Amino acid sequence: IAMAATRNVMRAVRVLEFGGPEVLKLQSDVLIPDPKENQVLIKVHACGVNPVETYIRSGNYARKPALPYTPGSDVAGVVEGVGEHVTAFKKGDRVFTIATISGGYADYAVAAANKVFPLSDKLDFRQGAAIGIPYFTAYRALFQKGCAKAGESVLVHGASGGVGIAACQIARACGLKVLGTAGTKEGMNMVLRNGAHQAFNHREANYIDKIKEYTGMGGVDIIIEMLSNVNLATDLQLLNYGGRVMVVGCRGPIEINPRDAMSKESSITGVSLFLATEEEKHECATALLDGIEAGWLKPVVGSEYPLEKVVKAHEDIIHGGGARGKMVLL
Repeated sequence: IAMAATRNVMRAVRVLEFGGPEVLKLQSDVLIPDPKENQVLIKVHACGVNPVETYIRSGNYARKPALPYTPGSDVAGVVEGVGEHVTAFKKGDRVFTIATISGGYADYAVAAANKVFPLSDKLDFRQGAAIGIPYFTAYRALFQKGCAKAGESVLVHGASGGVGIAACQIARACGLKVLGTAGTKEGMNMVLRNGAHQAFNHREANYIDKIKEYTGMGGVDIIIEMLSNVNLATDLQLLNYGGRVMVVGCRGPIEINPRDAMSKESSITGVSLFLATEEEKHECATALLDGIEAGWLKPVVGSEYPLEKVVKAHEDIIHGGGARGKMVLL
C-alpha cells in the first residue's frame, strides 16, 4: 500500500512566496499532475532556466503567477500520457515545450498539446530544453518585430547566452551579416562558432569604437539587445539609417537622447514572447523545426544543475561571469 501511495508523487520546486533565490524549495511529495483535455503529461529529462523566471520569482515582474507555483516553461522529455482529444502525441514520444501548465522544474510536467513539439533524434534532451523561449524569442525579435531581411546586418548584444546564440544561428541561416558581443574570450569563440561573422568583447573599454570601425559609415540595421539598461544609449549611435533596436532583456531604467533616434529615423521595439499570437507561435515553430531538420539549429548547452541545486542556478544566471550557452536543470 505504501508503494502504491508513493507512486503518484514526484519532486518539484515550489515557490510559496516571492523573493530571492532562497524561496525556491524542492519538495518530494508533490502530486503528479493528470493531463486533462488537450493536455500532455511529460516525464521531464531536462528543463531550461531563463532569466525571466528569476524576475517572476522575485515578484518584480509584470506577470505574477498565483502562489504557490512551480517555475519552468522549457522542458524536454518523454510523453508519459495524454488527455482526451490529443492525437499528435502518444506515450513514449520525445518532445519539447515552450510552456507548461504545472511548471517544468519537476520530475513530471503537464503542457497544453499546442505548446508541445516533437524532439528530433538529432538533439539530446538537454538541447531540447534549450529551444523553447530562447529560439522562439530570437525568431520573434528578428523577423516578427525586427522585419529582418537577407543582406541586412545584425548586432547581437550578449550573444553567448541562450537567446544570443539562437539569434546568431537563425540570422546566419537566413542570410544576414551577423556581429556578436560576449564578455570572455571563450564566449567570443562560441559566438563565432555559432554563426557570427565577427565577435567583440563588451568588457573592453573601446569595443564600441571597434564595432563602429568594423561597420564603417553605415552602422548596423538591427540590434538584438539583452541588457538594454546598460547599452541602449550607445545602441542608438551604432544604428544605420532606419535601424531598429529590439529590446529582449532589461534590468532597470536608462537615460537616452531621443535625438539619436531622430537623426537616423531609428526605432526601439520591445519584444515579449508572452504577447505572441497562436499564429505567430506557429510561424516560429515551423521555422525552427525546419532549422533542426536542416541542421543549422543546434542549441548550445552551458551550465547544468541537478534539481537540488536550483537555488544556485537562479543565482548564477543573474550574477554569473559571462554566459556560455543555455542553462539547464537535469
